[in-house]
Amino acid sequence: MAASNKTVESDASVDVFLARVEPAERAADARALIDLMRQVSRLDPKMWGPSIIGFGSVHYRYESGREGDTVAIGFSPRKAEFALYVGASTPNIAALLPGLGKHRTGKGCLYVKRLADVNHAVLAEIVRTAWDNRLASAV
Repeated sequence: MAASNKTVESDASVDVFLARVEPAERAADARALIDLMRQVSRLDPKMWGPSIIGFGSVHYRYESGREGDTVAIGFSPRKAEFALYVGASTPNIAALLPGLGKHRTGKGCLYVKRLADVNHAVLAEIVRTAWDNRLASAV
């Protein structure tokens, strides 16, 4: 029996989730990220799992045969930092990272502690590029 994806889109309220985000600066940054991702995607945010705010979805299939759906773009306001699901390791996004400001990357995630630490124009370009990448891969 194949394992199911634990992080799936739900009907949970984004507003209820945001009301629990602390401190106030992190909640304000989360709302700013929602505004940016909503503007780029032209979609309303949805909760994915208990802590990811996502916009759109894409279907994936690995060579192993495992497949599922995941957020097209999104983020999680974790306690220590934001995890932005933007495909940070893709070449066209990696090329933008030197101009971003304070950040780190993981396998495909971009991590920032505060939006005040990053160049907002570069962040917006990263989000737009991530969205375009996801649309291109869904074709």
